[in-house]
Amino acid sequence: MLLKLGIRVKEIRESKQLTQKQLAHSLGKDQQSINRLETGNVNPSYLYLLSIAKGLDISMSELLSF
Repeated sequence: MLLKLGIRVKEIRESKQLTQKQLAHSLGKDQQSINRLETGNVNPSYLYLLSIAKGLDISMSELLSF
């Protein structure tokens, strides 16, 4: 499940032509945080997912539709 979420984040991020670093900067995070999320190596909190959705300018339901 975490890997599917990570793949989804990566797909959306790339479709918006954002690098991991750009997305991380917009969230006040570091690039490694985004990398861990995209590779399924972190279990993100709801608030972290909410910030990812905002950073990608999408809804939570769109983020979680995988």
